[in-house]
Amino acid sequence: METKKFGLIGRNISYSFSKQYFTEKFQQLLLKNHSYEIFDLQNIEEVREIMKITNLKGFNVTIPYKELIIPYLDELSEEAKEIGAVNTVLIKNGKTKGFNTDAYGFERTLRLHRKPHHCSAIILGDGGAAKAIKFVLKKENIPFITVSRKSEINFSTLNQEMLKSHHIIIQCTPVGTFPNVTDCLEFPFEGLTEQHLVIDLIYNPEYTQFIKNAYKYGAKCVNGYFMLEQQAEKAWKIWNCE
Repeated sequence: METKKFGLIGRNISYSFSKQYFTEKFQQLLLKNHSYEIFDLQNIEEVREIMKITNLKGFNVTIPYKELIIPYLDELSEEAKEIGAVNTVLIKNGKTKGFNTDAYGFERTLRLHRKPHHCSAIILGDGGAAKAIKFVLKKENIPFITVSRKSEINFSTLNQEMLKSHHIIIQCTPVGTFPNVTDCLEFPFEGLTEQHLVIDLIYNPEYTQFIKNAYKYGAKCVNGYFMLEQQAEKAWKIWNCE
């Protein structure tokens, strides 16, 4: 029986959760003819060779290729088209189609933890992950501001006063990811209160320096693990149902 192959493309991703998650899933489902591999690419152009791998049925996409992958795909789902970022690719009948399951994962996370007073948000970062977050916030009618190095409000100008009217904080940058676990964004943590919901999309380490700092000021803190599980399950459905 031929092996159905899946995988993850990204850069410097030896720490990735996906291989272990899907390998365990295949074992639980007794799918001996399924495998999941890590494809660590130094350049997005290398994805052309990955797509030629025999029996590769699909793959996930992570930093820094969620936006860069788009020109290499034959088709996009409506959601991925609107978001402008892809984290899941289906290969079927020789064609590649991009999807975004980050949005689904974040939506499930937000609905699980959001309280009525969580009415507006601050997004930290402006990459592929942030695009999925914006998509969900618009869908939920939650106004937001984006903070990045290049935006009007940047990490140096964001202040405590702004936190008073924005009770959802979403950390979308890779700052603080393993192995750089002591790194932390510049942020006015003193402005946080028990009214704030802080979601850091990083899952490794379990508690980033950003979350540790936010927790000191009483904020409700959530890491990216549940979102990661949910987006992975959505990817699995796409690979099997589309």
